[in-house]
Amino acid sequence: MSSKTTQQESQTSPSLLRQTAGPMFYCPISQTHNAAEITRIHAECKKESFWYRVLPLSLGSMLVTQELVSKGIFSARPKFGALPKMAIAGVLSFAIGKMSYIGECQKKFQKIGIVPFGPQQKRHCHHT
Repeated sequence: MSSKTTQQESQTSPSLLRQTAGPMFYCPISQTHNAAEITRIHAECKKESFWYRVLPLSLGSMLVTQELVSKGIFSARPKFGALPKMAIAGVLSFAIGKMSYIGECQKKFQKIGIVPFGPQQKRHCHHT
């Protein structure tokens, strides 16, 4: 008996399940925005964050770290020299640079009416 019940449930159409399970709610993220436009803005944000924040911050922090090692303020490793400290400075600067551009990227999405980060605006949901 249980195998028949399971077989019938798996063959039940989704529309029938919606009718028997009560009202379903449909809350789309965005009905009016083109996926290509969202993809374009996302790619633009990635590109701009790299060139305007990540690259300058990483190069600058790595140069400062190298200078601090050469002046003796930071100690160099006997085997690898200043490379581990410079790599850590570069990776941290990469993360800081990406995070610092989130506000600019958020503004670009808000211009087209999407709030991709932070608290979501109240959406109008519809019964299906």
